[in-house]
Amino acid sequence: MLIAMTLAGCSSSGFVSVEEKFGRNGSGSTVSRTEQAGSSDPVPSSGYHRVEKGETLYGIAWQYGLDPMALADSNGIRSPFTIFPGQQIAIRNVRRKSSGSSGNSSQVATPSQSSKPASGTPVKKSEPVVVAVPPPVVAPPVTAPIAKVPTPTVPSSESGKPVVTPVPAPVSKPSGTPAKAPGAGQWNWPASGKIVAKFSSAEPVNKGIDIAGKAGDPIAAAASGTVVYAGQGLRGYGNLVIVKHDDVYLSAYAHAQKILVKENQSIKAGQSIAEIGSTGTDSVKLHFEIRKNGKPVDPLYFLPKR
Repeated sequence: MLIAMTLAGCSSSGFVSVEEKFGRNGSGSTVSRTEQAGSSDPVPSSGYHRVEKGETLYGIAWQYGLDPMALADSNGIRSPFTIFPGQQIAIRNVRRKSSGSSGNSSQVATPSQSSKPASGTPVKKSEPVVVAVPPPVVAPPVTAPIAKVPTPTVPSSESGKPVVTPVPAPVSKPSGTPAKAPGAGQWNWPASGKIVAKFSSAEPVNKGIDIAGKAGDPIAAAASGTVVYAGQGLRGYGNLVIVKHDDVYLSAYAHAQKILVKENQSIKAGQSIAEIGSTGTDSVKLHFEIRKNGKPVDPLYFLPKR
């Protein structure tokens, strides 16, 4: 299905749904839209986005709510995903052509849940299994005398009955609880302040969480990865840093007072990447997002409880 909605930016009243005007898109027309979580900017009538100076593949994918790797595959763009001003990027029918990884920077665990038996369902105990007695080994006839092969015996209990070996119960594989660890580490909180706005896909829409803070407070990378965007080219986000953790997950840090990292820079979990500010909004805060295949997901499913 053609994605025809818009990727949210942050409004002056916070990162929520607003009706606002966007600048020129790839078709040269002015677009008006209402923001919704998981949606994207309207696709130009031509189906192409014309690259402007300073734009990156990841920024364009973020703008239209697309999977960056799928956008690269659909346009035949290979690592390091360099694009040029004036280049036409196809936005329609974007899909990933290859299942292989394209330069993962780090592994981020996906949410998973431990499987539990349904309440009220009796759990059967494992049935004992009797060890079978192997038949005696009979040597083939030979001319020379051979030693007699002893008949194997089964260990017995004091009662004389065969020893029973219990079979261990099958172990269920976990599937579905929020995983905390990206690779060998753990998702970290990007700032220490309290949450002032939670993720919401309903009105008013918020595609991440807003964390209070003081101007100049450090913003830390939530997990290790590579900086794929550092700038203020996406309307509504102010100074924005986007970090790629692997081919599935991205995290974003908006409204920064100052950006401390550069594009293509490798960073570690917990490293200071920016300072809290109020660019693109009317209050001092950090707007933090996690995106899976280009779509926003609730960061609280990934961050440790506090």
